[in-house]
Amino acid sequence: MRVATASEAGNPKSPNEDWAMASENLIVVLDGATARTGTGCIHGIAWYAAKLGSSLAGLAADRDSALANSLMYGIRFTADQHRDTCDLSHPGTPSAATAMLRLRDTALEYLVLGDVTVLIDTTDGIQVITDDRVDKTARAERDEADRHPFGSAEKQAALLRMKHAELAARNQPGGYWVAAADPFAAQHAITGEVPLDSVRRVAVLTDGAARLVALFGLLDWPDVLDVLEQNGPTELISRVRAIEAADPSCMKWARNKRSDDATAIYAA
Repeated sequence: MRVATASEAGNPKSPNEDWAMASENLIVVLDGATARTGTGCIHGIAWYAAKLGSSLAGLAADRDSALANSLMYGIRFTADQHRDTCDLSHPGTPSAATAMLRLRDTALEYLVLGDVTVLIDTTDGIQVITDDRVDKTARAERDEADRHPFGSAEKQAALLRMKHAELAARNQPGGYWVAAADPFAAQHAITGEVPLDSVRRVAVLTDGAARLVALFGLLDWPDVLDVLEQNGPTELISRVRAIEAADPSCMKWARNKRSDDATAIYAA
């Protein structure tokens, strides 16, 4: 696969909590979950995403290991890296949405856990693989947060209530699942494979990069793939940033962050 990658922090004064690697045979993308509460961890979300991502890159390179198993062992290994210094039982312990794509024999394998989007353009059409379970939690709190302009005291208070409601549903039956400290969350990942000879092009987008479709509704997924093919991932993120900048109050397009960390990977 020919691969192109771009990743940009939503706030240039803060670390990028996305993590990504891409090679001809393997793509790994993590989107660290924003911490609005305490975490019980001395390291931070970017540290967690980098540790887990690096672990997954090594584990998933073994094509005899299922991607879900690689994620399970990666979560366990990363937890062991800070088990003695941090409170992994804390409800806000660092977490990350995760996506992996891997070439194996005659198939393209995929795994998604959390709100990262995988696009696979095949001879039969575009497959969109995303995990929207987190968006179905804390609905009343989300709606309340959407009523207030970004930066207001009301917005901040509503976002905190929303985060507490989200955390109560995280890695719980009936809630949503992400990589955090419990390796068995990997059992809830969305997995599958597509015959390799039917694949034309693929993309992986964190939710910050998917905003043009999922939040703003200004493009559709074929449009996104065309932008990535013709202009590259940097152009896609630039378009996201332009729309965000035109709506600084976050009232035209209600959202929890003015700009989010954004990562886009394209391969063909």
